[in-house]
Amino acid sequence: MHTSHPTRRRLAAALTCTAAATLATFTAPAQALNPNTTSVQMFEWAWPDIATECTQWLGPKGFGGVQISPPSASKNANGWWGVYQPVNYANLTSRMGTPAQLQSMISTCHAAGVRVYADIVVNQMADGSGTATDGSTWNASTLTYPYFSANDFHANCSIADSDYNSAAGRSNVQNCRLGGLPDLATESSYVQGQIANYLKALLALGVDGFRIDAAKHMPASAWTSIMAAVKASYPTTLQGESIWLTQEIINDGEVDRPSYLPIGTINEFQFTYAMRDAFRNANGLNLASIPTVMGTWGNWGGSWGFLQPQNATVFITNWDTERNGSSLNINNNGGADAAGMRYTLAHIFMLAQGYGEAQLYSGFKFTSTDADRPSTSPYSGGVPQVNVVWDFAHRWTPLANMVGFRNAAAGQAQQNWVVGDNSNQVAFSRGSVGFAAFNNSGSSWTRTFATGLPAGTYCNVINGTKTSDGSACTADSVTVDASGNASFTVPANNSGSTPAVAIYAGQKVATSGGGTTCAVTFTIANANTVYGQNLRVVGSISGLGSWAPASGFALTIQGSGANVPWTGTISLPANTAVQYKYVKWNGSTAVWESNQSTSSGNREFTSCTGGGTQARSDGNFKF
Repeated sequence: MHTSHPTRRRLAAALTCTAAATLATFTAPAQALNPNTTSVQMFEWAWPDIATECTQWLGPKGFGGVQISPPSASKNANGWWGVYQPVNYANLTSRMGTPAQLQSMISTCHAAGVRVYADIVVNQMADGSGTATDGSTWNASTLTYPYFSANDFHANCSIADSDYNSAAGRSNVQNCRLGGLPDLATESSYVQGQIANYLKALLALGVDGFRIDAAKHMPASAWTSIMAAVKASYPTTLQGESIWLTQEIINDGEVDRPSYLPIGTINEFQFTYAMRDAFRNANGLNLASIPTVMGTWGNWGGSWGFLQPQNATVFITNWDTERNGSSLNINNNGGADAAGMRYTLAHIFMLAQGYGEAQLYSGFKFTSTDADRPSTSPYSGGVPQVNVVWDFAHRWTPLANMVGFRNAAAGQAQQNWVVGDNSNQVAFSRGSVGFAAFNNSGSSWTRTFATGLPAGTYCNVINGTKTSDGSACTADSVTVDASGNASFTVPANNSGSTPAVAIYAGQKVATSGGGTTCAVTFTIANANTVYGQNLRVVGSISGLGSWAPASGFALTIQGSGANVPWTGTISLPANTAVQYKYVKWNGSTAVWESNQSTSSGNREFTSCTGGGTQARSDGNFKF
């Protein structure tokens, strides 16, 4: 039995004590965090560099989270894959930095409003033998690792390609060696305990969640047990939110994806493949066919069987797919997708659409798929070296500005879908908050679009944003008339300009005449909602339902759990006195705050001047 091993008992005690000590010194009031609609994976960025980027860019641009590379001690290797060959879970000295630098980075990112998600690799251990990033040693031939021995591994067997074709191959997928790497017996209670201690140590440092690498190569039941143990000690993060967790599961014939859904969301690779084919015009797909393969708002799934959006995290590319050719890419073989604007367009589409939780990818340039990260910092003299050696894709103007669009449009239905003069021209709106048009063809597209937005002048965030005083745009703009229509041209995808247009309420220019509407963002927390309930803003004007809960403005939950914040942005009449309350609504029954539906306890404010924005950060739901 594993419990008889004295060294292992010392590891469990050491990790638990370290986590407790860290928690005791680090516990602090929760900080205001950005909406969690969009995160960015910063592949192999060092911890101090991520801290700098959180402060300089990610926080101000509205990113909700940053996913970091695996923080455990790993194999020292001349290749990026070394960080995916762990050696020692008890030591957090990695090629990205020291435990102290990791702790400092987490604190800095939280102060900037950005969560930190750690990539977790626990299916396999390093091959070969040698000295790891923390100075510890291992030997794969004898299955000797710090705090693990041969009893903690599966027998040496291989996974055949045919094992991925049917449920009959699932046992081999979960019990044999992925890429020949020693396979931990994650069904073992001892192994589960060490993994749980590793996650708890990271949570004690302030980490907000995890991406589980190779999740389908481990039983769902193992992760159910692991997370139960973790949540017994950490029911929430140090920021008071539910633990964010997503799982790398490539869909195929052997995997049972529904069994993993209770654990956390799943990387929806179907989205990655659909975007690749649609924007490359491959395998019979184009932009007009996207709703067929993935479904539409309120009816997701489509012919490819997409997960429901609350269960999915989506991305255009990651470090694996850009190397194996299964996605659009910019760093592999010259970046033809970047030269053809396909990579940029697909990202704009992902951020404009409301499906799943989106993740950008920021990596480095390479010609050999085994190449390790650059030896130079992403900064030179404190100046970000965009598109030099590191790609800094998260700083590209269209992608970075669309994060604000996605935050503003959260929860707003996709409407007004229209196909243009050919199947590679499409447009759609997001409720009354946002609108975007895309042109992946060689012909420009001119028409009058139904934007769904209130009248006014809006900055096209593909190219720029509002000036600091809000009176003009740094680039081009779009004018919406009183009927919500706008006439403009979307450039061809060979013009040298980004072939897209995107506008949203938060980028409406204040005119000298004052305009007619004000973009108001409502935020509320601690409503103690139950399954089936959502939150609505119900108030004295028609935009808030004229006191009818069924017609109130629906907010969007920012995470999971009974008490996480809900938020949403709506255009209301400018310079108008408004009274309102927050209401829990399940489709038939209303639970009002503050003495039910009486006038007692109404919240009230006067909306901003036309063309402006306003935030109603109302703290907690009043019982």
